[in-house]
Amino acid sequence: MSTHTLPTPVSLPAVDTTLRFVRVLEQRPDGLIAFEFAIGWPELAVELLLPETAFEAFCAANQVQRLDA
Repeated sequence: MSTHTLPTPVSLPAVDTTLRFVRVLEQRPDGLIAFEFAIGWPELAVELLLPETAFEAFCAANQVQRLDA
């Protein structure tokens, strides 16, 4: 009979999901903006690509903090 031990739970810092972050990576010649978007932790982000007007609307709707400014 084998015994299994459960891994020790990792304690993560609290996350504030009301905080939204954007870091612009590139403004492309074709009018698209490449940027990183993060919720709660700015270190954990996804990369997105939007036309400039959609990017501005996205930032306003999410009330982002700009990390590239």
